[in-house]
Amino acid sequence: MKLRLLPAALLLLLLVLQAQLWFGRGSIPNVARLGQELSAQKQSNARADQINQRMEAEIRDLREGLEIVEEKARSELGMVKSNEIFVQVVK
Repeated sequence: MKLRLLPAALLLLLLVLQAQLWFGRGSIPNVARLGQELSAQKQSNARADQINQRMEAEIRDLREGLEIVEEKARSELGMVKSNEIFVQVVK
């Protein structure tokens, strides 16, 4: 009886481990899905990093020079200097 119990217990353990490998929390399909999610998150982070770098450059320009302040005021607020005439061309 004891000799039959050991192989049965080992077989049961093997089945449990295989089930965890294929269907459990750390299963092969789950790890593959998490790898895809990680790749997508890295791409998203790279895009956000590029946006941040552009914003940092713009902030640096705003702090250092007045040319970009004047450009922003003209383009976004429609400001003109006192001796200029504003002409708008509509296509």
